[in-house]
Formats: sequence, structure tokens, C-alpha cells
Amino acid sequence: MRSRPIGFLLATLAGAVLALGGTSAASASPSTAPAAADVGTADACYTWGGTLREGSSGEAVRQLQIRVAGYPGTGNQIAIDGAFGPATRAAVTRFQSAYGLAADGIAGPATFNKIYQLQDNDCTPVNFTYAELNRCNSDWSGGKVSAATARANALVTMWKLQAMRHAMGDRPITVNGGFRSVSCNSAVGGAANSRHMYGHAADLGAGSQGFCGLAQAARNHGFTEILGPGYPGHNDHTHVAGGSGRFWSAPSCGI
Repeated sequence: MRSRPIGFLLATLAGAVLALGGTSAASASPSTAPAAADVGTADACYTWGGTLREGSSGEAVRQLQIRVAGYPGTGNQIAIDGAFGPATRAAVTRFQSAYGLAADGIAGPATFNKIYQLQDNDCTPVNFTYAELNRCNSDWSGGKVSAATARANALVTMWKLQAMRHAMGDRPITVNGGFRSVSCNSAVGGAANSRHMYGHAADLGAGSQGFCGLAQAARNHGFTEILGPGYPGHNDHTHVAGGSGRFWSAPSCGI
């Protein structure tokens, strides 16, 4: 794990105040997301200002959804839409359970403090980087979506991978590539509408888990596209991606 900024310590103290029933400058109603003016700056990436639960909405919920995107349940994917509905509650509950927290589906100080421990200053999870998810160019341009959208999609992909990594015993996952511009995709012979060009996809090396282990685990962590051994062109890596629809094919792995 990379070192945490002083902001993390401040965030922890702020969480303790809330847990004791006090208030902070970042406090918010339990039924709605905090307004922009209420969001503090204790964490170097993003700081939640109060408890979030089913019925909450807004940017604070959207930021939470990104971090729990890898906990939607087998075969599912949660929407990153800022609306805290039943699917988000279930994802929060699974996240809490995965880290030994009280699994009530309500995001409060304990949940946010765990997230602070798991994220770096640029909002990526501590075990993955933007550089790993983009070996094509430095500015995320030239894909099928805007550079900002491609980068945002890659961030969600990283948080899904972080969840998958934790579920597999916190063993490192090797990312061989992610985002591709149209020209990069063409150069490697990618599919005409590859999800790599949207920032949704990552190609994984075998690592200690093996290609089939990765493909099988990916089913539980929000990946709607999984291609691996036995699928043409995928005997030397496991491909995972988000996005609409669902297509899983790794015949050699029973998928």
C-alpha cells in the first residue's frame, strides 16, 4: 500500500466525531447527499460529509458507487448515477462484509474510513494506476468517447479490479493494458467496437491466479464482458470489461 496523506488522519478524526454523535463542517442529512458546500477536504481525493443510505442522492452517492462498483453481486453491474437505490445498498453491504465492517448497507464513518485507506490522492485504488489502464497515449484521447469519459470509465474498472483482487486473497493482479484509441485498437487488431476504446476494459496477465481463476472471479465483480481461454485470441490473457449488455466466454474455464 502506498503511504497515506495527512488528510487521511484528519478524515479518520472527522469520522470519529460523527460516530460519537457530534457534527463536523462536512455533516449532512442521512437521507440526502451533502451539498457541494458541505463536502470537506480532509481526504486528498474526496471526503464524504455524512451518512448515506437508500434514498440518498447526489455527487456523494455517485462517488460512493464508483468505490463499490466491484460488489454488485454475481452477474450484475450497478449504475453510477448518484441515486442510492436497492442495488447500491446491496453493493455497500457486500463491501462492508468483505472488509469486516457492520454490514447494514448504510455508508457512514466506518465505511468511508475504509475507502480512504483504499484510495490514493488521484482517487485510484491503491493497487492500480491510470498508467496501467492506458498504455496507448497520455491524454486518453482518440477513443469512441471523450477523453474525460474514457478516463472516468477506467477509474470504475480499477475499483472493480480492486474488489476482485481483495476477494482473491489480495494477490497482485497484472494489468497488461486498458484504454485504446481507435488507432491503437486498429494497430493491435482489436474488435471494431472493442470496449477498450471506451475505457471500460482491461486485459489481465495470468499472475498467480491463472487466466481461468481471473475469468471465474470476474463474474462476481461487475464485469459484463469476460473473455478468456478457449475464446478465439484469448488463450494468453483474460479480458474483462464493463458497459452495457453481457457476453462471457472462456470455454476452457467453464464459462
